[in-house]
Amino acid sequence: MSKKDLNKAKTAAEETVKEAAETAAEVVSDAKEEAAEAAEKAVKAAAPKVKGGAKKFKYGSMSAVIVALVLAIVVIVNLMASMLAKRYPIKVDFTPDKRYELSDESIEVLKNINSDVEVTVAMEKELFANMATYYHNYYAQYGINADVPYDMIPNLLEKYSMYAEQGKGSVKVKYVNLDKDLDVVTKYKQYYNGDIEDGSIIVYSNEKVKVIPQADVMNMIQADQASLQSGTPNFVFAGESLITSAIRNVTSGSSIKAGFIATMNGQPVYNQNEYGTTVDSFKTSLLEKNGYDCTDIDITTDELKAEDYDLIVLPAPSVDFTENLIEKLSDFLYNDGKYGKNLIYMPSVNTTNLTNIDAFLADWNLQVENKYIIDDKNAIGNTAYIMLNIDDAEAVGTLPSQTLPIIAPVSREITILSKNNENLVKPILSSYDNSFISDMMTQKVDDKNRGKHTVVAMSTKEHAEQYDVYRSSVLVMGSALMADSEFLTQTNTYNNANALLGLINNMTGKEAAAVIPEKSLQQSYIATTQTQAKVIRIIVQWVIPALVAIAGIIVLLRRKNK
Repeated sequence: MSKKDLNKAKTAAEETVKEAAETAAEVVSDAKEEAAEAAEKAVKAAAPKVKGGAKKFKYGSMSAVIVALVLAIVVIVNLMASMLAKRYPIKVDFTPDKRYELSDESIEVLKNINSDVEVTVAMEKELFANMATYYHNYYAQYGINADVPYDMIPNLLEKYSMYAEQGKGSVKVKYVNLDKDLDVVTKYKQYYNGDIEDGSIIVYSNEKVKVIPQADVMNMIQADQASLQSGTPNFVFAGESLITSAIRNVTSGSSIKAGFIATMNGQPVYNQNEYGTTVDSFKTSLLEKNGYDCTDIDITTDELKAEDYDLIVLPAPSVDFTENLIEKLSDFLYNDGKYGKNLIYMPSVNTTNLTNIDAFLADWNLQVENKYIIDDKNAIGNTAYIMLNIDDAEAVGTLPSQTLPIIAPVSREITILSKNNENLVKPILSSYDNSFISDMMTQKVDDKNRGKHTVVAMSTKEHAEQYDVYRSSVLVMGSALMADSEFLTQTNTYNNANALLGLINNMTGKEAAAVIPEKSLQQSYIATTQTQAKVIRIIVQWVIPALVAIAGIIVLLRRKNK
């Protein structure tokens, strides 16, 4: 084959290949179009079904998300509420007497403690509710429908723990059975010399122990006898003052040691029938409750060592002291020139001519007159139960209430003597301008000369060394009955407790502290008990969230099945 023929054959082959390629391209293009049309038909046919499924998926997912969010919010709110309730307790108490809430005074004490406190209740927690039921049934048998809510005590103890968390310290409460937990007594007895018995409340901190005896725990709720006679009983809760005072005692610094002169060579110094309960009230209801360490002493046989006593109380003596005993008191107050000691004197309303005691007082520029103070306008019930004005507000301190009266029953007049010495003498409390005098000896009443008369006065001797000043004081109260339990315990009626405590604290240098008021319990039979309150708490924190979760799950399942 010639070269020319070869070229023709090559050209013909190339054209054949080109035509084959064009034909194949057309076939592929047609196949693509047919496949696209088939896919388009399939999509259109399946479109309604896919659209419905997407809608179902969309709403089902939304329900699940909503349920999850609601559950998360409920759980978070409950957790936050629990945390906030512990850190910042909210006062939610719907009882008319606020029986399940602490007073502002107790809350302030708890916020300011800087140490950990253990409160050990020597009885099972459930026994408080049993006591409430027992006393309710006890009064019922006499036809009296009485609410005696001992079950409020554990509830309040929980509040002590909650409020303490706002400060730097803590209050941990536990309930023990002394028959089973024998180590409890052993642990606390090394710091406490008294008895620890079933039913008592033990408060411990800083190696200091204060025990509230079983009898005092039982008496935390007391009935007013007059109201019982009427068939409509009124009860008072005094437990808060006991518990708060115990906590304050074990968490405070050094306590003030007070000696009460009870006997002289074994014989009573004061008339027990007339002043026994008053002295006991002054000692226990006022001083011991508020951090004073009180003991009875015999002025003849006991030594008045400076390290043993900071304050001596001489209540209503019915006999005079010998010169040696007067010198003993003077030496105590002088304290080898260091001073720093104090004495409280309360005269009897019946005893006069105490020559040596009068001379001792005169050395401090003070004199107790043989005269009663009477007021026919500013008195309660009896003209001898006079109301007092505050002459020295700084000495008394700030009172929680300025409107409550200070009462001085059957008070003798105190005269401030003018002498050429350096004693600092000032009236503290006095009668109103309308008051007048009755002579103790002749019973003669001088109601023509009216004016204010001093009831409480204080004299101070001091000694300065460079920048330090040392002082001792003698406080004379014309009315010993100012410290009677009738006026000290009814803190919602009288200002005696707060005024006397503030005065004595300022005199001895003890930190200021308000008296914890008693709480009058109203008979409210719709008030929730501790058990009922626990049921409500469980319902709010657990049952309601569980019901919300169940409802959400039901809604989710129903939507999935549509």
